[in-house]
Amino acid sequence: MKRLILVMLVMLVGVTVQAQEKKKKKNAKLEIGVNGNCGMCKKRIEKAAFSVKGVKYAAWHEDHQDLHLILDENKCSVEDVRKAIAETGHDTDKVKAEDVAYDGLHECCKYKRE
Repeated sequence: MKRLILVMLVMLVGVTVQAQEKKKKKNAKLEIGVNGNCGMCKKRIEKAAFSVKGVKYAAWHEDHQDLHLILDENKCSVEDVRKAIAETGHDTDKVKAEDVAYDGLHECCKYKRE
């Protein structure tokens, strides 16, 4: 009887430890920095974000130079979104756009690069 109780206790502890693993959020709210200048930039940045499967909401704010996101971390990562935006010519806080992509932007969209 003592063995049975001990085995059950060990199993219970094992299940509890597994349940405490970090789960990916289905509606993770994130904010990333994205460089741009105008309404055309806003459309391009948001379109690039929505092109990533798993992005549920994307809104770029010109005055703060940031993109507010809601995404399903089971389907994509914030890094996927950064890469998609960089491919359109806009630098993000962690991924810089290639010079060729930046040069392809409209003149009014060319922001100061660091």
